[in-house]
Amino acid sequence: MSLAFIFPGQGSQAVGMGADLAEAFAPAREVFQEVDDALGQNLSKLMREGPEGDLTLTENAQPALMAVSLAVMRTLEREFGVPVEKAGFVAGHSLGEYSALAAAGAISLADTARLLKLRGQAMQRAVPVGAGAMASLIGPKTDVALAEQAAEAGAAAGVCVVANDNNQGNVVISGAKAAVDLAIEKAKELGARAIPLNVSAPFHCPLMQPAADEMAQALAGAAISAPRAPLVANVTARPTLDPEEIRRLLVEQVTGRVRWRESMIWLAGEGGVTRFAEAGAGKVLSGMAKRIAPDAEATPLNAPADLEAFAKSL
Repeated sequence: MSLAFIFPGQGSQAVGMGADLAEAFAPAREVFQEVDDALGQNLSKLMREGPEGDLTLTENAQPALMAVSLAVMRTLEREFGVPVEKAGFVAGHSLGEYSALAAAGAISLADTARLLKLRGQAMQRAVPVGAGAMASLIGPKTDVALAEQAAEAGAAAGVCVVANDNNQGNVVISGAKAAVDLAIEKAKELGARAIPLNVSAPFHCPLMQPAADEMAQALAGAAISAPRAPLVANVTARPTLDPEEIRRLLVEQVTGRVRWRESMIWLAGEGGVTRFAEAGAGKVLSGMAKRIAPDAEATPLNAPADLEAFAKSL
């Protein structure tokens, strides 16, 4: 059975996440303390107690979600003898790509926390609040072609592109608010349902170029080594072990499309993956995996009992 570890992105955060892991396992507590120390912030307290509004802020949600994912992975390795090398591949959704790289030893935990804090701040700075928007296009008729047609119609009013190709029936568009509003109307005409997303900025679109420039500067000075398992990158939906390619793709990812559906298809096809383990908060990616690769097994790993059962099943 070929295994891939997958790592969730923004939207999976919730007050209380990781608290049961910290209570049960010393390696999880160590991860949370290391992240707090790296950021000079009591992020673990915010994760445990909220308030939710502060946790949802991009600059907090991104390192917090990574911390939970790394708490899972370090606990798997140190408490249950399951290293990341048990997997043939790692992949993460948007910020989850940083979690995947940290889990695979390509970037240190402290550097990953600091990079994600900066990434969140840079994304927020790139576009004034309210000037951008994102919307999820859903329904059985929704695919990339429909979303691109809607985005093209929206582009008459400004920047509008496909941001996340999540799975058949779930594609996200992003851009200037007026353009996204126009695209929503077109998507409805084409038979999709459209749900405006409660986000603070239009992620994964050209309006994020100032954030990409900030990340390029930060990543230029970051130590990146070859991951212990190949990373299937958001931008290419293909595996890489090359540190310099990883550095470049992390910059491109800020403005580029998250090709999650294509990544999962590659993993379940050419990658030979028959089991996906979602390390971190929530179970969004497990649900997507079951829709994209119905013959594969998908397991969320975020509670102590999940980790024990998973280790025993290997």
